Amino acid sequence: MEQVQDASNVKVGRVIMLSGPIGSGKTTVAQKLLSKLSGRVSYIEGDTFWQFFAKADDQDRRERFRVMMRSMTAAAVPFARSGYDVLIDFSIPPHFIEVARKILKEVPLDFVLLNPGEAECASRAAKRPEGKIPDYSVYHDFYALFNGADQFTIENDRADAALVAAQIADGLEKGKFRVNS
Repeated sequence: MEQVQDASNVKVGRVIMLSGPIGSGKTTVAQKLLSKLSGRVSYIEGDTFWQFFAKADDQDRRERFRVMMRSMTAAAVPFARSGYDVLIDFSIPPHFIEVARKILKEVPLDFVLLNPGEAECASRAAKRPEGKIPDYSVYHDFYALFNGADQFTIENDRADAALVAAQIADGLEKGKFRVNS
C-alpha cells in the first residue's frame, strides 16, 4: 500500500469506509477486520454520531444523515494525518465517495461495500441485539442507495464475518478498494 508523507515526515494513514445498508453486517465484520489491520488503527463507529444531535429540530433526517457523514469523515482526518489507518463503520452510500474525497484531500481512501440481498439484511436487522428492526420495508429506498458500486462490493449473504474480514484485508493490501483522487 502506498503511503503519503506530510510535511512533518509522518506517514499519512488511510481512511477505510466500511459501508453497506442497515443489516449488512458492517459492525460484526469491522470487529474482525480491526485485528487484521497492522500498525496504528483508529475506529469510528458512525452510529455514535446520532447522539451528537442534542436537541430535536425540524431538520430533515436525511440532512442530519449528510451532516453525520461529513462530520465522521472530517473526524478521521487528524487521525490519518497522524499516521493512523481509520476504519469508519457506517451506512455510507456510494454517491458520498466524491464528497469524502474532497474532505479527505490528500488522505488515501478505501471504500468497502457489504451488500447482501435485501431479504438477508432484513433478517439480520430483525435479530440484531441493538436496535432491532422488525419491519425493514421502511428501508427499501435506503437499501437501493447501495446498488451500483460493483468495484467496491462484497456480497456477503452467507459468509462468515471472519472470512469476509480476511477477504477485505486481502483486498485492501492489493488496492482493490482504493478510491482514486
